[in-house]
Amino acid sequence: MLNVYLSGEIHTDWREQIIAGAKGLDVSFSSPVTDHAASDDCGVAILGDEPNKYWHDHKGAMVNAIRTRKGIADADIVVVRFGDKYKQWNAAFDAGFASALGKSLIILQPPEHDHALKEVDAAALAVAREPGQVVDVLRYVLDGTLPA
Repeated sequence: MLNVYLSGEIHTDWREQIIAGAKGLDVSFSSPVTDHAASDDCGVAILGDEPNKYWHDHKGAMVNAIRTRKGIADADIVVVRFGDKYKQWNAAFDAGFASALGKSLIILQPPEHDHALKEVDAAALAVAREPGQVVDVLRYVLDGTLPA
């Protein structure tokens, strides 16, 4: 079984597309919490209120980092999606962390990000444009078959 961690943007359904496409494959998926409000507020919800927004965000980032570190450490493959909106520093950090741990890394990004992500892409073993291509890589890794 492959353990795959799905990191990156949370504003589109790319995770659901990969999970649906991989149905029938021997793959287990994990990911960060994708409920934006829950992710932002987990630290104060669990550890107590913070009047200063910096410390509010800091608490959340630390609690989320526990989940992220575990998910990446347990993964055989880490998929990091860079979407069209927002600066996704957390996704870049996850890609670097996965690379430092020697994890097989698949980057999923639109072509317009190629230049900005050239160093991240250089650490990856595959750069995909569409979620279906990630599924095709997983299928190939598991059973050696090419897309029809």
